[in-house]
Amino acid sequence: MKLVEHFKQGLTSPICLTWELTYACNLSCVHCLSSSGRRDPRELSTAECKAVIDELQRMQVFYVNIGGGEPTVRADFWELVEYAVDHQVGVKFSTNGVKLTPERARWLAATDYVDVQISLDGATAEVNDHVRGPGSYDTAIRAMRNLKDAGFRGFKLSVVMTRHNVGQLDEFKAIADTYGAQLRITRLRPSGRGADTWDELHPTADQQLQLYDWLVANGEQVLTGDSFFHLNALGSDPLPGLNLCGAGRVVCLIDPVGDVYACPFAIHEEFLAGNVRDEGGFAAVWRTSELFERLRGPQTGGACTSCSAYDACQGGCMAAKFFTGLPLDGPDPECVKGHGELALAGVSAAPRSHIDHSHRTTRQARKTGKVPVSIGFGPPEGGTRPDRACDTSPLAGFQPAR
Repeated sequence: MKLVEHFKQGLTSPICLTWELTYACNLSCVHCLSSSGRRDPRELSTAECKAVIDELQRMQVFYVNIGGGEPTVRADFWELVEYAVDHQVGVKFSTNGVKLTPERARWLAATDYVDVQISLDGATAEVNDHVRGPGSYDTAIRAMRNLKDAGFRGFKLSVVMTRHNVGQLDEFKAIADTYGAQLRITRLRPSGRGADTWDELHPTADQQLQLYDWLVANGEQVLTGDSFFHLNALGSDPLPGLNLCGAGRVVCLIDPVGDVYACPFAIHEEFLAGNVRDEGGFAAVWRTSELFERLRGPQTGGACTSCSAYDACQGGCMAAKFFTGLPLDGPDPECVKGHGELALAGVSAAPRSHIDHSHRTTRQARKTGKVPVSIGFGPPEGGTRPDRACDTSPLAGFQPAR
């Protein structure tokens, strides 16, 4: 049996587990998958997080991708990283770099089984800050400089591809090389706040071809997180990675309140499999969830199976389909054969996630169609006490890393 066929049936433990520790974030990125901003008062406690780590150790999960929100704003973040490493669970965490001081960078460089992923969505401040907020480019560059100065080599520079930065791929690679990092590029998904900005941000058909050609030429040196298998239909040269939607089969997501979703890009009740607080914990959800069992069963592929490119692209991304209103057995919205564009013409409405922890200013602006991107470090001068725990600024009184 081919390895990919084995993966389709699911594994006893996930290969890639994403764990969002908090919805709190100092930024309001316009494409945020989880609509993060404010902390949820129901988020897992330190003790509960350690219990999950114990479970992952028993399941022999070798490493976990930690994100958010901005995970480093949790007061116990570094404690949890140490606990995971001490229990043979490696950690790769994604951060905008706001708390990566020179001191912390030196600590990371001396710690085994920890990797760092710095988020940057423009090779220039103008392009990046349009998406991630004023000052976020400088924050990320400073964090990378601190890691380089500390002797940390091989950390990741993570880029979400948009129509504004596809033309900067060589520049991103140069930035990664400058700081001793490895470039990692991922696909924009129309989920969370990304649903509001999908039409503006997702790459054009010409840019999809440009991206494919660049990956064919440079893919062996660049990580993709298996984001672009829908592009395989463009040519005879397959892109490196797993040509398969791994949702509920080899990947899943634990969110800050312990809910387990089939896919890190599909935070929606339709893909909610259970909660780590339920009897049996995470292992029971992974191994016995009806949703996961269904995803691991034979998939029809729908109309896509009649396409000559189906074996190459496998119908594309489940989350991208779902959040654009397309059926899961239909074409990817960015289908390079044009089938997605035709299918989208018949869509009247698309589902939205039931999760939204956006900062209030961001929520208000979304109603008017103007989503601000701003970076802040606490309540405005003369501000009032928040009336709910999740309205508390995660960085109140904090000064950014120098």
